[in-house]
Amino acid sequence: MAGEQANSDVWTVGRLLTWTTDWLASRGSESPRLDAEVLLAFVRGCQRIALYTAFDVPVNDDERARFRGLVKRRGEGEPVAYLVGNKEFFSLPFGVSPAVLIPRPETEGLVIRVIDICQSAGEQARIVDVGTGSGAIAVTLAKRMPRAAFVATDISPAALAVARDNATRHGVADRIKFVECDLLDAPAAAGPWDVIVSNPPYVREDEFDALPRDVRLHEPRTALVSGPTGVEVIGRLAAAAAKTLAPGGWLLVEVGPSTATAAEQVIAAHAELEPEPTLKDLAGLPRIVQARRRG
Repeated sequence: MAGEQANSDVWTVGRLLTWTTDWLASRGSESPRLDAEVLLAFVRGCQRIALYTAFDVPVNDDERARFRGLVKRRGEGEPVAYLVGNKEFFSLPFGVSPAVLIPRPETEGLVIRVIDICQSAGEQARIVDVGTGSGAIAVTLAKRMPRAAFVATDISPAALAVARDNATRHGVADRIKFVECDLLDAPAAAGPWDVIVSNPPYVREDEFDALPRDVRLHEPRTALVSGPTGVEVIGRLAAAAAKTLAPGGWLLVEVGPSTATAAEQVIAAHAELEPEPTLKDLAGLPRIVQARRRG
């Protein structure tokens, strides 16, 4: 009995994961097991898959203390990506901070679409990523399109610092020019562009309070909310695209399902732009609004 009691006091990897998963589930996490594994792997300095061969390994006091602190913050709604300072996008690791939105799988569709478009042009395209945030779009494209030229803009100097770090991390810092400006409002972002790609703010003000708690309380509001209609920024971007796209150039904009139709309308209002079919994401929801410069 004494031996059994002693063993029950040992916090192994498996026991920690089981307890933490249950606790995070009680706190409203939508992915409690994944959250627990990511945080414990971060604390132990290992790949998440390595935890599966270490279920019976005791976790020392220092690691438990660090893990406990992170789990408490996660239980209060802080996103896991901010806690560990990292998020995977297109199978690449990206540094993140509260200065930038956390990259999401839906945005990978923009990358795929740009690659598809530029393959027919021999990948010698001039591409600008507007509102680059963490730099996930521009950096991923630069990794996969070595012959293209890139500019990435953002109004936030803190976001641009994160994006530059990610470009350096992935060896493409010399191929992306980072410009601090509002959309394309800078000489270095004047074009002409073969592709303008953007994941802009597209949440309506009346939708903000319904966002998940971790998004609403921790991710930058200015990168989420566009205004009362959700397409204020997209409308200004379309006006800029009408002036800076090369003839035949593409405008690709990520949208939310609730603002897709309004986004299509504000883009179509510009005579210089020819609307293209809106693309759906893997869930069947409208996600990428497209247009081409006439001529």
